[in-house]
Amino acid sequence: MSAKVKFEIEFPIQASPQLLYNYISTPSGLSEWFADNVNSRGELFTFIWDDSEEQAKLITKKSPERIKFKWLENDDESCYFELRIQVDGITKDVSLIVTDFSDDDEEEEAKMLWENQISSLKQVLGSR
Repeated sequence: MSAKVKFEIEFPIQASPQLLYNYISTPSGLSEWFADNVNSRGELFTFIWDDSEEQAKLITKKSPERIKFKWLENDDESCYFELRIQVDGITKDVSLIVTDFSDDDEEEEAKMLWENQISSLKQVLGSR
């Protein structure tokens, strides 16, 4: 098994950090754009798409700044995905920074998947 490659993508989002945080940290918010349905029991989140589901453990949650998950089926302890909200101190522009891991040969595909997901998030938020 090849080592996973870490990547980060930054998405400018026109929304308040508090509203954005709600969409990235709650099951109801995540089910609006990330998966068809999301359930949680404590630190265990179940993400459901069509006929498949995956479970992730909540590793870190810091309001209204970031949330980090680790997929349970991924054996690599160093792999996770994080959604981090960054606010520019001067312009107050809000960005969502996605950190994730993929196989070396699937990095572009993984980035495209995130771009599609964040595009859905922007539509839900009414952001451009």
